Amino acid sequence: MNAMRPEKTETTETETVDTNLAAVTEVEAGIRDFVRNDIAYLRRPAATTTTDAPPLDPSAEATVTNVNSLIQRVAGTSLAEIENLISELESLRDLLHAEGQRVQREISGYAQLSQAAMKSTRMIADNVSQWKRAADGLRNS
Repeated sequence: MNAMRPEKTETTETETVDTNLAAVTEVEAGIRDFVRNDIAYLRRPAATTTTDAPPLDPSAEATVTNVNSLIQRVAGTSLAEIENLISELESLRDLLHAEGQRVQREISGYAQLSQAAMKSTRMIADNVSQWKRAADGLRNS
Protein backbone atom coordinates (compact mmCIF):
# COMPACT_ATOMS: atom_id res chain seq x y z
CA MET A 1 0.00 0.00 0.00
CA ASN A 2 2.92 2.37 0.71
CA ALA A 3 4.23 1.69 -2.77
CA MET A 4 1.08 3.25 -4.21
CA ARG A 5 1.41 6.52 -2.29
CA PRO A 6 4.51 7.83 -4.12
CA GLU A 7 2.80 7.26 -7.48
CA LYS A 8 -0.24 9.17 -6.28
CA THR A 9 1.97 12.01 -5.01
CA GLU A 10 3.91 12.16 -8.27
CA THR A 11 0.67 12.20 -10.24
CA THR A 12 -0.76 14.94 -8.03
CA GLU A 13 2.43 17.02 -8.30
CA THR A 14 2.50 16.53 -12.07
CA GLU A 15 -1.14 17.56 -12.35
CA THR A 16 -0.47 20.64 -10.20
CA VAL A 17 2.54 21.62 -12.32
CA ASP A 18 0.51 21.06 -15.51
CA THR A 19 -2.36 23.14 -14.13
CA ASN A 20 -0.01 25.96 -13.07
CA LEU A 21 1.77 25.87 -16.43
CA ALA A 22 -1.55 25.99 -18.28
CA ALA A 23 -2.69 28.96 -16.17
CA VAL A 24 0.56 30.85 -16.77
CA THR A 25 0.39 30.13 -20.49
CA GLU A 26 -3.21 31.32 -20.61
CA VAL A 27 -2.38 34.56 -18.78
CA GLU A 28 0.62 35.20 -21.04
CA ALA A 29 -1.52 34.61 -24.14
CA GLY A 30 -4.16 36.96 -22.77
CA ILE A 31 -1.58 39.67 -22.14
CA ARG A 32 -0.12 39.24 -25.65
CA ASP A 33 -3.57 39.46 -27.26
CA PHE A 34 -4.46 42.43 -25.11
CA VAL A 35 -1.28 44.30 -26.04
CA ARG A 36 -1.63 43.44 -29.74
CA ASN A 37 -5.30 44.27 -30.11
CA ASP A 38 -6.28 46.76 -27.43
CA ILE A 39 -3.28 49.03 -26.84
CA ALA A 40 -1.33 48.75 -30.08
CA TYR A 41 -2.48 52.24 -31.04
CA LEU A 42 -0.63 53.63 -28.03
CA ARG A 43 2.73 52.65 -29.49
CA ARG A 44 4.62 55.61 -30.81
CA PRO A 45 7.94 55.77 -32.62
CA ALA A 46 10.83 56.80 -30.36
CA ALA A 47 11.52 59.93 -32.45
CA THR A 48 8.07 61.43 -31.74
CA THR A 49 8.19 60.86 -27.98
CA THR A 50 8.66 64.16 -26.14
CA THR A 51 8.13 65.46 -22.66
CA ASP A 52 5.23 67.57 -23.96
CA ALA A 53 3.19 64.50 -24.98
CA PRO A 54 -0.56 65.03 -24.79
CA PRO A 55 -2.34 63.20 -21.96
CA LEU A 56 -3.94 59.85 -22.78
CA ASP A 57 -7.66 59.71 -23.24
CA PRO A 58 -9.67 58.07 -20.41
CA SER A 59 -10.16 54.75 -22.25
CA ALA A 60 -6.41 54.44 -22.85
CA GLU A 61 -5.70 55.20 -19.20
CA ALA A 62 -8.25 52.57 -18.15
CA THR A 63 -6.58 50.08 -20.49
CA VAL A 64 -3.15 50.82 -19.05
CA THR A 65 -4.56 50.54 -15.53
CA ASN A 66 -6.11 47.16 -16.39
CA VAL A 67 -2.81 45.90 -17.78
CA ASN A 68 -0.93 47.14 -14.71
CA SER A 69 -3.51 45.50 -12.44
CA LEU A 70 -3.22 42.20 -14.32
CA ILE A 71 0.58 42.27 -14.16
CA GLN A 72 0.50 43.08 -10.43
CA ARG A 73 -1.89 40.18 -9.74
CA VAL A 74 0.27 37.72 -11.69
CA ALA A 75 3.51 39.06 -10.21
CA GLY A 76 2.01 39.24 -6.71
CA THR A 77 1.07 35.57 -6.77
CA SER A 78 4.49 34.63 -8.10
CA LEU A 79 6.26 36.76 -5.49
CA ALA A 80 4.20 35.23 -2.70
CA GLU A 81 5.08 31.75 -3.95
CA ILE A 82 8.77 32.69 -4.17
CA GLU A 83 8.70 34.12 -0.64
CA ASN A 84 7.03 30.94 0.64
CA LEU A 85 9.64 28.84 -1.14
CA ILE A 86 12.47 30.92 0.35
CA SER A 87 10.95 30.52 3.81
CA GLU A 88 10.64 26.74 3.36
CA LEU A 89 14.21 26.50 2.07
CA GLU A 90 15.51 28.48 5.05
CA SER A 91 13.64 26.16 7.42
CA LEU A 92 15.07 23.16 5.60
CA ARG A 93 18.58 24.65 5.79
CA ASP A 94 18.20 25.12 9.56
CA LEU A 95 16.91 21.56 9.94
CA LEU A 96 19.79 20.15 7.89
CA HIS A 97 22.31 22.17 9.92
CA ALA A 98 20.86 20.90 13.21
CA GLU A 99 20.79 17.31 11.91
CA GLY A 100 24.40 17.64 10.71
CA GLN A 101 25.49 18.74 14.18
CA ARG A 102 23.55 15.88 15.78
CA VAL A 103 25.17 13.33 13.43
CA GLN A 104 28.62 14.76 14.21
CA ARG A 105 27.96 14.39 17.96
CA GLU A 106 26.81 10.80 17.49
CA ILE A 107 29.83 9.93 15.34
CA SER A 108 32.11 11.43 17.99
CA GLY A 109 30.36 9.33 20.66
CA TYR A 110 30.75 6.19 18.57
CA ALA A 111 34.45 6.94 17.99
CA GLN A 112 35.02 7.32 21.74
CA LEU A 113 33.10 4.11 22.40
CA SER A 114 35.14 2.31 19.74
CA GLN A 115 38.42 3.50 21.29
CA ALA A 116 37.29 2.38 24.76
CA ALA A 117 36.30 -1.03 23.34
CA MET A 118 39.71 -1.35 21.64
CA LYS A 119 41.53 -0.54 24.92
CA SER A 120 39.39 -3.03 26.83
CA THR A 121 40.01 -5.71 24.21
CA ARG A 122 43.78 -5.09 24.36
CA MET A 123 43.74 -5.34 28.15
CA ILE A 124 41.77 -8.60 28.04
CA ALA A 125 44.09 -10.02 25.36
CA ASP A 126 47.17 -9.04 27.38
CA ASN A 127 45.75 -10.63 30.56
CA VAL A 128 44.80 -13.81 28.70
CA SER A 129 48.29 -14.07 27.20
CA GLN A 130 49.84 -13.59 30.66
CA TRP A 131 47.57 -16.30 32.08
CA LYS A 132 48.49 -18.57 29.20
CA ARG A 133 52.22 -18.02 29.80
CA ALA A 134 51.76 -18.66 33.49
CA ALA A 135 49.76 -21.84 32.78
CA ASP A 136 52.44 -23.01 30.30
CA GLY A 137 55.13 -22.31 32.90
CA LEU A 138 53.29 -24.37 35.48
CA ARG A 139 52.90 -27.28 33.08
CA ASN A 140 56.56 -27.26 32.12
CA SER A 141 57.81 -27.20 35.70
